[in-house]
Amino acid sequence: MILGQPGSGKSTLAREMGRRTGLPVVHVDHLHWKPGWVERDRDEKIALALAEQAKPEWIFEGSLSVTYEDRFARADTIIFLDMPLPLRLRRVVWRTLRHYGRTRPDMQENCPERFSGEFYKWIWDTRQTGKRKPMRLIAAAGPDKDAHHLTSPAQVRQYLATVPVNPER
Repeated sequence: MILGQPGSGKSTLAREMGRRTGLPVVHVDHLHWKPGWVERDRDEKIALALAEQAKPEWIFEGSLSVTYEDRFARADTIIFLDMPLPLRLRRVVWRTLRHYGRTRPDMQENCPERFSGEFYKWIWDTRQTGKRKPMRLIAAAGPDKDAHHLTSPAQVRQYLATVPVNPER
């Protein structure tokens, strides 16, 4: 279960962990959006997330906090990527420039990258509130959970170095 705000590196970490472990990766943006930047209705998003979470194995990256409890109960590892706002904003700008006019790999099809003032405003507006639920989950993780609160790219690299490549997958 990988959580973090936009630009924190959730998708990148999930893809690399999926490559190393062979586990399937679920990107919440695939569940949140329909092609053409059409937002799914709430009940449909929840049903899709719960169906993915019910599968025996996954790396699930992204929010949809209404399904956190179920996901948390099923996850053996919880990672909260809590990167500084300036870094996250740079990453979002760079991601947009790199994929501008095209759909990035972790996004629903036919959702080409674009600049959105509304999205940047949301990143700014949720810079503090977006940390609350992930921090509560990390604090609630008992000995049966491998919980990580990573606050820098160096910490992410250090964590990733502990994830072995599974040659059987």
